[in-house]
Amino acid sequence: MRALTWTAMSPPSMVVSQTATSTVKFRRISLRRDRVYVRATASSSAAVSGGGVVEAVELVEIGERSKKWKWKGEYSVNYFVKDSPEEVTPASQTVLLVHGFGASIPHWRRNINALSKNHTVYAIDLLGFGASDKPPGFSYTMESWAELINNFLEEVVQKPTILIGNSVGSLACVIAASESQRDLVKGLVLLNCAGGMNNKAVFDDWRIKLLMPLLLLIDFLLKQRGIASALFNRVKDRENLKNILTNVYGNKDNVDDTLVEIIAGPANSEGALDAFVSILTGPPGPNPIKLIPEITKPVLVLWGDQDGLTPLDGPVGKYFTSLPDQLPNFNLYVLQGVGHCPQDDRPDLVHERLLPWLAQLSST
Repeated sequence: MRALTWTAMSPPSMVVSQTATSTVKFRRISLRRDRVYVRATASSSAAVSGGGVVEAVELVEIGERSKKWKWKGEYSVNYFVKDSPEEVTPASQTVLLVHGFGASIPHWRRNINALSKNHTVYAIDLLGFGASDKPPGFSYTMESWAELINNFLEEVVQKPTILIGNSVGSLACVIAASESQRDLVKGLVLLNCAGGMNNKAVFDDWRIKLLMPLLLLIDFLLKQRGIASALFNRVKDRENLKNILTNVYGNKDNVDDTLVEIIAGPANSEGALDAFVSILTGPPGPNPIKLIPEITKPVLVLWGDQDGLTPLDGPVGKYFTSLPDQLPNFNLYVLQGVGHCPQDDRPDLVHERLLPWLAQLSST
């Protein structure tokens, strides 16, 4: 998820199923060459929990199979890998899943099995999140996360990889792709890409400009340890967190106790408060609008139309929805009734677009 201001924001295996037969319909919005911009939606007969059966990886499996990698010989970074049970074919890809603010590897639990049927799947906890280190005094930036991603590709994956990110994870992937020197980024999948590490990213948005004095005041308050600790404890309270997530998700049924634990658990680890403060008060990072034209690799953009953090009618949303008519390497799909975290909100709609795109990428 995208970094929120302080006012905003398990263990059992999970199978998300529906109680009524559903279909996924696609309404064409516009067409340019072979890049189709459509709005995807589930029929009204579908249960809110999704348009099909989505089998999630057990959190226990993620925990037991996770590995550690020493970044720069100093920081322990947690990652997970699951290979395809099928024989590797030319259609097989290697993908790296990069979560958003406050999340971690388990936020992809509903996607790993679907992807790993034909592809090798890596997932990573960015520094400051999940089971990765949260070093005291570390200054978190979008650039440092992008560097981490590129170093991970170079040292661990060691093959061309498709980066799949959500929110600030998407932005980190964009920066990594723009800075990659070894041609290890094969393509990008951006799920509700954030405009910056925090709300100070300004894209000629009068709403942010109007709130800038307040945001700067919040920065000042967050740098006061006692105030920051009180606010952080309030945000990570499980009942408050569930309310926040309910506002972030379009599909309220997927805001369950497991999701709350995925977000709340790591927030109670040592260094989590420092990471929270550093991310919210740090620089927003490179402007994706300036970086995107540099990306020549294939890019798939999926965007939930119920996203209140990076709304379609906001400057970032408007920019990304304009790209298919400007850049030949971009494909965009808007997912109706979906919030800021499509991969967990409506994984069935994400898979409906993502899996064929991966297969098509293999044939080009």
